[in-house]
Amino acid sequence: MTDLATRPRLALARAHFADVFAQIAAGTRDRELTGSLPVEAVASLKEAGFGTLRVPAEFGGWGLDWPEITALWIDLAAADANLAQALRGHFVLVEDTVFRHRRGEDQSRWFARFVADEIAGNAWTETGSTAIGDAQTTVTHRDGRHVVNGRKYYTTGTIFAEWADVYVKDGDGWATAVVDTRQPGVVIHDDWDGFGQRGTGTGTTEFTDAVADDVIPFERRHPYQTGLYQLNLVATLAGITRAVLTDVTAEVQQRDRNYSHASAARVRDDAQVLGRVGDIWAAAYTTEAVALRLAEAIDAAAIADDAALPGAAERTELEAAAAQLTASQLAIDAASNLFDTLGASAASRARGLDRHWRNARTVASHNPRLFKAKVLGAHAVNGTPPPYAWGIGRTQRDS
Repeated sequence: MTDLATRPRLALARAHFADVFAQIAAGTRDRELTGSLPVEAVASLKEAGFGTLRVPAEFGGWGLDWPEITALWIDLAAADANLAQALRGHFVLVEDTVFRHRRGEDQSRWFARFVADEIAGNAWTETGSTAIGDAQTTVTHRDGRHVVNGRKYYTTGTIFAEWADVYVKDGDGWATAVVDTRQPGVVIHDDWDGFGQRGTGTGTTEFTDAVADDVIPFERRHPYQTGLYQLNLVATLAGITRAVLTDVTAEVQQRDRNYSHASAARVRDDAQVLGRVGDIWAAAYTTEAVALRLAEAIDAAAIADDAALPGAAERTELEAAAAQLTASQLAIDAASNLFDTLGASAASRARGLDRHWRNARTVASHNPRLFKAKVLGAHAVNGTPPPYAWGIGRTQRDS
């Protein structure tokens, strides 16, 4: 694994965003307690150019590779886990423009928009009666324009974004339509009611005769996008686990109340407490390591030529499944172990320490991790290819 400590571009980027991340971290608990969306925090990230990390340097971006971006995602998630995930759809769309630009499709207009602090959210999933393998959101072609109609849920980050990356049915095929969210035909609702990751803006977006700026046939999208979506979640889990370590360390250092039957007079000297903190440190170390390992697989796919791309894309899916299995359990356990070190007072709502478990549990529920082990086992034993994209929707019942 590449030693990121020797990366001058990453060191420069970390120095550039340090104050922004610190300001974001200072307001995280208050936003959590009040249920406020991190609108100002997202604006500060836009203004600082966080959305341009992957944009090629010759077009005004940072031109970072995926291990470098992942390290910054982890830093951001440690400050506020909502924000790393809220930008998930943006980075996947940026990667798609980079992928197609390398293959001769001029994407300079999109690079210019990203450098002008515009970002994208995602709008892929439908709820309700939509069956698996179908979509009620469509794009039609009228008078030379692409017009989108439909309703999406789990539209993470779109409430903060100038653009939405929308999965649509295009006649008998499938495509993604990039839609300007600032037009009257787009209505975004802050109706995500999850118990964790509540500041990601993961609600409903409605499209009524909304004009799409771009329509991309699905087969032209970069084939490792599913792995990239999962990398963002693994990095978010790594950031959550680092935040748990930061909070538990500070809490143990300053705790002056203890139990009469504890192993030491001071909590900070108690071998059992210190061992549990050590477990959390190891979890933070491991989740970050698996995230960076997955980032290397994504980077290999990004630079692969067309002949090597299918194998590289398969590697991203398998490594993403393994990384999610590992990071999900470690993050959930670390967030739970925090409370064993501190006692009942840690459950105080005002302290907001419960957000770590709720956030980790919510991120781990994505896609979901339940099916990841089967994918790995089927590939190892039978050579079964992993799924490169999947849907969710209504299924038929026998009774």
